[in-house]
Amino acid sequence: MTGRRRWSTEEILDTAAELLRTSDAESFSVRKLAAALGTDSSSLYRHFRNKTELLRAVADRILLAAMDGYRPEGDWKQRVTALALRLREAFGEQPQLAAVWGRYASGGTGSRLVMEELLQALRASGLPDKEVPARYHRIVILLAALIASDAGISAVTPKEYEQGMELFRVAVLGADPEHFPALAHFARDVRPLGADRRAAFEEILAAQLAHIEAQIP
Repeated sequence: MTGRRRWSTEEILDTAAELLRTSDAESFSVRKLAAALGTDSSSLYRHFRNKTELLRAVADRILLAAMDGYRPEGDWKQRVTALALRLREAFGEQPQLAAVWGRYASGGTGSRLVMEELLQALRASGLPDKEVPARYHRIVILLAALIASDAGISAVTPKEYEQGMELFRVAVLGADPEHFPALAHFARDVRPLGADRRAAFEEILAAQLAHIEAQIP
């Protein structure tokens, strides 16, 4: 009698990543993953203790992909910016996992590579060593928030986007000047959240790096 096929960890992660391309992390389950693999949930728990551990592993692969081929270039600010944009691009291709990274973090190789590069870049800035961990923490929180926000926008369907734009136009261009004077005044210049996301990402990050630079002795 032929035994049930044993799936490798990489094959499980590949299938999980594919499922997450068409569903969000909340609706994802080990049971659904097992069904896609043609096996039962118990066989997957030999590789991962629970759903959270599995999601962390998939998110870590995104970090690994972002770091693949990365070479530090330029000064410390250029290094941090280049790394941030690589992370943004990588999670942009798998937006459902951006929130997973921000919520659960990861202790895998990809996470360690990102941490190492950020810490090295900050140390190269001239900051005292005692200041580096706190500045690292602030940058990671900022990146996780910005990347999750960008990913949320990118996951919106064209129909949902058009509905959102219509609501935006009604709320902004139709604002009553008596009750919303500032909104009515700036209505034609206020832009929706989906506009110029990369430019906003870079500008916000640059402001944080400038703040750090101002603290360097």
